[in-house]
Amino acid sequence: MEEMQEYKNILVGVDGSDAAKKAFQKALEVGRRNQAQVIVAHVIENRVFGTMDYTAMNDQVLAQEAKSADELLAEYTQYAKENNFETIKTEVTYGSAKTTLTKDLAEKYKIDLIMVGQSGLNAVEKLIMGSVSSYIIRNAPCDVLIVR
Repeated sequence: MEEMQEYKNILVGVDGSDAAKKAFQKALEVGRRNQAQVIVAHVIENRVFGTMDYTAMNDQVLAQEAKSADELLAEYTQYAKENNFETIKTEVTYGSAKTTLTKDLAEKYKIDLIMVGQSGLNAVEKLIMGSVSSYIIRNAPCDVLIVR
């Protein structure tokens, strides 16, 4: 008989979208079934800021992004606790969401499952940004679950 896959460290990438929220809720369910730790990560894309001329406004924009990310992750942590899920960690990081989730955080937390919502990008945005989920599927060192 085939051995059941067990996940101990689940990484879920969130960006404030409905798809990401669904991925997070599903991550809690999978985490509960596996007695796993869920790491909720929000990546602030530094590419967006790299294209602007560096000014004091850049710092303000980044500070606002970080504040919004902290508030978002606080909401997720609160939701988890209200649903009796305690083994949750949060991470706000800067970089490319694709590589940060697939490489940096996957290594840091010994991730065995990455969960993300299906991106809400339109065709033009996908062309420019590339789909985060399709990159993760191709490059992740572990199982990937895309939540629709």
